Amino acid sequence: MFPKLLIANRGEIAVRIIRACRELNIRTVAVYSEADRAALHVRLAEEAYLLGPTPATESYLRIDKILAVAKQSGAPAIHPGYGFLSENAEFAAACTQAGVTFIGPPSMAIRALGSKTAGRDLARSVDVPVVPGGRADTDEEAERSAQTVGFPLFVKAVAGGGGKGMRLVERPADLPAALRTARAEAQKAFGNGSVYFEKRLLAPRHVEVQILADTHGTVLALGERDCSVQRRHQKVLEEAPAPHLDPALRARLHEAALRLARAAGYVNAGTMEFLLDQEGGYYFLEANTRLQVEHPVTELVTGLDLVQLQLRIAAGEQLTLAPGEYAPRGAALECRIYAEDPFKNFIPGPGKIIGLREPGGPGVRIDSGVYEGWTVPTAYDSLIAKVSTWGRDRSQALHRMRRALREYHIQGIPTTIPFHAQILEEPAFLAGGVDTTYLDRRFPDRPHAWSEAERAVAVVAAAVHASRRRPEPPVGPSGPAISPWVLAARQAAIRRG
Repeated sequence: MFPKLLIANRGEIAVRIIRACRELNIRTVAVYSEADRAALHVRLAEEAYLLGPTPATESYLRIDKILAVAKQSGAPAIHPGYGFLSENAEFAAACTQAGVTFIGPPSMAIRALGSKTAGRDLARSVDVPVVPGGRADTDEEAERSAQTVGFPLFVKAVAGGGGKGMRLVERPADLPAALRTARAEAQKAFGNGSVYFEKRLLAPRHVEVQILADTHGTVLALGERDCSVQRRHQKVLEEAPAPHLDPALRARLHEAALRLARAAGYVNAGTMEFLLDQEGGYYFLEANTRLQVEHPVTELVTGLDLVQLQLRIAAGEQLTLAPGEYAPRGAALECRIYAEDPFKNFIPGPGKIIGLREPGGPGVRIDSGVYEGWTVPTAYDSLIAKVSTWGRDRSQALHRMRRALREYHIQGIPTTIPFHAQILEEPAFLAGGVDTTYLDRRFPDRPHAWSEAERAVAVVAAAVHASRRRPEPPVGPSGPAISPWVLAARQAAIRRG
């Protein structure tokens, strides 16, 4: 096993990796930008090195600087986390060339799958269905191919995900502008402005299969996750196993994922993502050649530590898990907590956290990258924490998530906690099996989009969180001067404008 590991990332995923390393007695090396000098991952690691200025292009995306830190610190291995350079084949190859172990798949597998267009080509070669689409290397090529595929369609970044570099195009006249903006956003987020496009499916579900493969030829499918609860093409809530999934379709998805992994010569952890249509068909969407944000739900239902398994695989160990050791048990949910204001169309809400109380108790897990007194920066993704719950069945996992969200208090910045509380009361979500368009249809981006009943629920949720994280009001001879509930409701109304 490695004596020391450099973590080429920030936030909650860097903290998550540090904790896995501590259990394996691996010393950790953090890297940070100027905006992250006081970040939690910097405080927790045994060593920390400044990469450079705040922009990711001058810090977290600088391969040369990260490898220089690895050499300076004597770290023989690098874990890229997710985002930034995690799916960059050049980074994986540069690590190998520098004699540093990259905790992830080899560069050839990243090239075969990490590029969305290359992944689609590989899927076709092994008879895995893909969504109709085409390349967009030039505007002229895109316009010709798009006419064949038809509208509406999505323009997507070749090198990334998470809704970045993605644009919905309803008609041909909008395609040139969508290509320009998608390329610019992809370049900024991933250092690669290449895009492609694919046909928009009507109300699909988004289901992904977790893959684990070692260097000895063992490839495992560790169950699936339903990631259909999305907003602006960004995952909001994930669960495992996928509810109301036909067993035969589940088996086909797992087999397709294994076929793709073997064809790519895949090693380490990864995810094969699929879209399911309303007729029972499935289509390969993309591969994520890294650890996923939502990996905790798989860990909760399998009892495995995926980060530690990543490290063991990279160190040359063989997977010896029998099917019964990773068969899903119970159900798990994950809510992504963003520093965004759900009352103002989810605009980012960076700022100082002046109060923090995290939930706990049976079946509750918190993956967080913040602390009381920390100032959430404006320069990076607004994800600050994840709440995950496990239960013997989906119903218990849901009840535990409701409790966890009620206990979770973050003061000083707006968060999406009240929005998640609202989702957990939605009849369609409670029934299971919503599609990827559900949230955008239910809560469209426009002023006063929520109904009065929905707003009342959200305001009460916000009031509960605000009242519990605020100091008690002054008490006079006849009791409190003003009810804390009144104060909380007033503050919620002010936030709504």
